[in-house]
Amino acid sequence: MAAKTLTIDGRQVSAEEGATILQAAEEAGAKIPTLCHLDGIYDVGACRLCLVEVAGVPKLLPACTTKVAEGMDVRTDSERIRSYRRINFELLLAERNHICAVCVANGHCELQTLAYSLGVDHVRYDYRFPRWEVDTTHSLFGMDHNRCVLCSRCVRVCWHIEGAGTKNVAGRGAQSRIITDLNMPWKHADSCTSCGKCVQACPTGALFHKGSTVGEMERDRSKLEFIVTAREKGQWIAPD
Repeated sequence: MAAKTLTIDGRQVSAEEGATILQAAEEAGAKIPTLCHLDGIYDVGACRLCLVEVAGVPKLLPACTTKVAEGMDVRTDSERIRSYRRINFELLLAERNHICAVCVANGHCELQTLAYSLGVDHVRYDYRFPRWEVDTTHSLFGMDHNRCVLCSRCVRVCWHIEGAGTKNVAGRGAQSRIITDLNMPWKHADSCTSCGKCVQACPTGALFHKGSTVGEMERDRSKLEFIVTAREKGQWIAPD
């Protein structure tokens, strides 16, 4: 596969044709914040936290879904980028109810970690304080829509890795929500295999193991990476 040469933050790097700016930046050691990105599943550019500047392009572009091109000049950090990232992040916080002190993922939350790294110590927008339900009908897991950031990781893992197709996104705008099967309680979702991959993929406390209390919901991403790697290498395909 042909390689592309581009510049990232003043440093010339090479990347495979078809690679994204995010992949090229990671290989070059440039850290770009992400929330909806998860190694092993396709990207959708939902969170808009990985915005970067590309010379000659007036708008900011999501690094996770923008392919590299020959001669591309990319900036991953600037005053403009930081401003837009902070705006997007504050809107995420204002849209739902993210109260770290009583969350199962407190101390193990990617949203919380990003807040620290982006320097977000307050939100300039009015909180919506929506009243979302908590689905604890499943025998093993729970889903708290109040803490969901609509990254769709759980949806993509359910479809792309497990192949069950249980989770999906319904609604529009601020009324969007994650549903199971045809918008039914989780326990009635016949397609669900109870594998727990969606829970492992969740970056916040929206999906959790029942019985977890404040600060106890830790994730092991290596399980998902193991499955993806084994599938890509054909390690589970029976010989002819």
